[in-house]
Amino acid sequence: MNLKELVLKSRSYRRFDESFKIDTKTLEALIELARLSPTGANKQPLKFLYFNTPDECSRIFPYIAWAGYLTDWAGPEKGERPSAYILIAGDKSISDLFGVDHGIAAQTIMLGAAESGLGGCIIGSIKRTELSSELSFPDNFDILLILALGKPVEKVIIEDIKDSNVKYWRDNNKIHHVPKRSLKELIIKLK
Repeated sequence: MNLKELVLKSRSYRRFDESFKIDTKTLEALIELARLSPTGANKQPLKFLYFNTPDECSRIFPYIAWAGYLTDWAGPEKGERPSAYILIAGDKSISDLFGVDHGIAAQTIMLGAAESGLGGCIIGSIKRTELSSELSFPDNFDILLILALGKPVEKVIIEDIKDSNVKYWRDNNKIHHVPKRSLKELIIKLK
């Protein structure tokens, strides 16, 4: 699979086959990809926690929000929840600034997940204080992102934006539609 095919396959999936288990070896291989990714000033301030048992995943689920534009949807139902999570944290004993490192790491992990036949969603809408308490998280770490991972059971379609509306939506068949701006609209030409 070439890079463009991999990027097209790497969508924000929010519904999964919860019975599909993701083993520790797979999660560690995905984190290894992030470890090898660039970081600002090569400080490497990110740390990773993974959760891949039903009990562990049930501890994470209540502290994340799923799809802001889908106001009538509280997130995946039992049976369609992620079978693993990777939490990306910033280690403040290394640096107080994490820049875009966590975004680079998250996208690298998601591309690796797509290559492995998995899907996921990068989640930044997190009840951080409550989750930190639930996990007894050390004070020198900031929760930056959570990656929900699993075997996708939904279809995601990329389409052209209509009427400047960027909101993703679901149709009656639960197909997830994601409007994207055209390439022409994204490229700026200066005189």
